[in-house]
Amino acid sequence: MFDAYITAALFCGPHALFALGDGTVRREDGQSLQVHEGAALCAAVHPSGNGIVTGGDDGKLVWTQVTDGRLCATSLFEIKGRWIDSLATSPASGLIAFAAGKDLHVLDSQDPSFHRRFGHERSVAGVAFDAKGRRLACATYNGAALWYAKIAEQKPQILKWAGSHVGIVFSPEGKFVVTAMQENQLHGWRLADAKDMRMGGYPAKIKSLAFLGKGMVLATSGANGAIVWPFVGSGGPMGKEAAEIAYDETSLVARIAAAPDQSVLAAGLEDGRIWVCDLRSQKTVTLKAEKGAAITALDVSPRADAIAWGDEDGQAGTLAVPHLYP
Repeated sequence: MFDAYITAALFCGPHALFALGDGTVRREDGQSLQVHEGAALCAAVHPSGNGIVTGGDDGKLVWTQVTDGRLCATSLFEIKGRWIDSLATSPASGLIAFAAGKDLHVLDSQDPSFHRRFGHERSVAGVAFDAKGRRLACATYNGAALWYAKIAEQKPQILKWAGSHVGIVFSPEGKFVVTAMQENQLHGWRLADAKDMRMGGYPAKIKSLAFLGKGMVLATSGANGAIVWPFVGSGGPMGKEAAEIAYDETSLVARIAAAPDQSVLAAGLEDGRIWVCDLRSQKTVTLKAEKGAAITALDVSPRADAIAWGDEDGQAGTLAVPHLYP
């Protein structure tokens, strides 16, 4: 029990780190380090794989790593008077991108002197790298903006759709960009021709989305089960219907997580329960049956053999995933 809202639960190798609403980063063994003066608002695994990067409402970007078994923190950037509430990292390029208000900032974990800043007309609500870490997508009002991460002077590719876009993801092969919207729906674009697609029918806001199965499936929260969209072929989900996994009329899926190259999907519910499903066998197993506060953070280990979780009341931990495929 950590006694603070769990912002993120992330695997760094075999172990998990937890970023909290009280500004601390903690290990499952209880070790704690204060890294923000206010709340940690977002987090991602550092490009090196050692530790996590967090953004806070104190305007600080901090790298917390494990050295000789102890947590230690390094300040990477600070913007006074701004919140850092969205970030992404890329192990492929070593880059770190984060949003503060209308600006997107890009840092290089291997070059402390590198810094790019890209401005937008409205606030940036979500940031994502493509698989190579060379291109960035930003969710903002009335669409998405695509940038080349290291080029200083450029105009972004604008993908337009009316409304507020609050989350974003690239498909692993880089052919599609999908956003979560304020209006309980997804919107996607095929980058080859900017053809767009509406993906609706959700009863609640979509708080998390993730590709798995080597990019063949996009899974999302926001319904009574996990919603999975097919991304096979040049059209992706165009003209196809989504499927719903583990429908439960008593609760909504609050968070989903998956390892991109694996077929295991994890879901955390609004009532505190957690289940996993292997999409190949379609076998679903409940990992956390006791009910409680809503799950706010969820991650699947790279080998899909464990999950890390946290809830809004400060409960957190890791759970082993059983073998689900014959």
